[in-house]
Amino acid sequence: MTSADPPASPDPGDPQGLPPELEKLWRDLTGGAELPDEVRQMLAGAGLEQLDPQMMGLLTQQMQGLFGGSGGEGGFDDERATSMARTVAAAEGDPSITTAEQDRVRDSVRTADLWLDPVTDLAAPGLVGRAWSRAEWVEATMARWADLVEPVSEGVADAVQGAIGRQLGRLGEGDLPAGLLPAGMNPAAMMGQVEGMMRRLHAGLFSAQVGQGVGTLATEVLSGCEPALPLVASPTVALLPRNISAFAEGLDLDAGEVMLHVAAREAARARLFHAAPWLGPHLLAAVRDYAAGIVIDTDAIEAGLAGVDPSDPEAMRSALEGRLFAPPARTPAQQRALTRLESTLALVEGWVDVVASAAVAGHLPHAEALGEAVRRRRAGGGPAERTFGALVGLELRPRRLRDAVNLFAALEAAGGAGLRDSAWSHPDLAPSADDLDDPLGYVERLTTPATDGFDAELADLLRGSTEGEAPGGRPPTDG
Repeated sequence: MTSADPPASPDPGDPQGLPPELEKLWRDLTGGAELPDEVRQMLAGAGLEQLDPQMMGLLTQQMQGLFGGSGGEGGFDDERATSMARTVAAAEGDPSITTAEQDRVRDSVRTADLWLDPVTDLAAPGLVGRAWSRAEWVEATMARWADLVEPVSEGVADAVQGAIGRQLGRLGEGDLPAGLLPAGMNPAAMMGQVEGMMRRLHAGLFSAQVGQGVGTLATEVLSGCEPALPLVASPTVALLPRNISAFAEGLDLDAGEVMLHVAAREAARARLFHAAPWLGPHLLAAVRDYAAGIVIDTDAIEAGLAGVDPSDPEAMRSALEGRLFAPPARTPAQQRALTRLESTLALVEGWVDVVASAAVAGHLPHAEALGEAVRRRRAGGGPAERTFGALVGLELRPRRLRDAVNLFAALEAAGGAGLRDSAWSHPDLAPSADDLDDPLGYVERLTTPATDGFDAELADLLRGSTEGEAPGGRPPTDG
């Protein structure tokens, strides 16, 4: 056979003819055992004898990865998540960014940054506008998403593996397809041999699920950090022109005006995260604490897995979709983490709202209407945010956005932009969820000089001296 000859194919007259690569794969995975006739018939019946060499190579690679341990022991697979996210993001088309779009975004960010200068002293030098496609947003932010969902990934792998173990433990040898297991082998005993494979399989399923959530977000986010998370580092200010155009159409407003408004908000976020370097880690820690507290609904997983073939990844994904996370009842620890997360998201977006509104006032004819539309969008959460929350268990809605806007507006009314921005000067001074309930009390606390115990004692001593008493309250002596 010459190099131009096609590869040898199984004899079409042989009902059990299988590609030699598949038989080699079986021997590699079983320590050299020959393929049993029952398994040969089952694989041939599934049509595997008709696979072309390229597809056979892909199947071999995937199976070796599952059994051989590539990709980590059940850790989050960011490559799989990224691939899924790009597929979802491009489902309705995701054209490449044009030179004209890049220029328009760069000019919009430069203009918005100039508008911000008079209304806030928080600065991030050298901000540069970048126009991104949905796929570019996915690529740029996936590493951050992977870090945030890692605690959930571990919980999912443990919960799903336990659920499948219980399912198999209730099966008898006759409950599985003939030839799938060696004669006399109990299905429950199989778990010990394929434990690593199962963890990798279901970590892969969860990674694909996260990818679906991130890809869905990519179809709606207007800018790099719109979820109020530091997903993009300064000096980049990323805008998504196609999503902005769709948002503008829904409002029946000029896309250029909407882009300038979005640019002002995103540049304000960049300034805030840069000027308050503690804020980004604080916010990401709140997200991770919330993710770590997510309760995996093992009962729902078991119900979904009943009767599903564990070797079929697509069937497993469909069975698990929407069943991973427990109902709204949360543990006290998770509720505390959720309260901290939601209040911090609201405070970031509240400050951005107040500052960006001041920046665009007098420049954009529909600034007020745009501000209200964005507040409704952020406070209620769009379809993409709801999908992301259902798939990943992370809720990224600043539910108390209006309370946060009122708090920063009260600070500005009491002491100008300087007092408003001073709330971010130190984590101990930053407002909390309780301060959203009592913004005037927070304003009073921030404007009242703090006194510690030493200051109070010194004041008492000085007061006593002016009243003719010696320190300590004793009457003065004559000598």
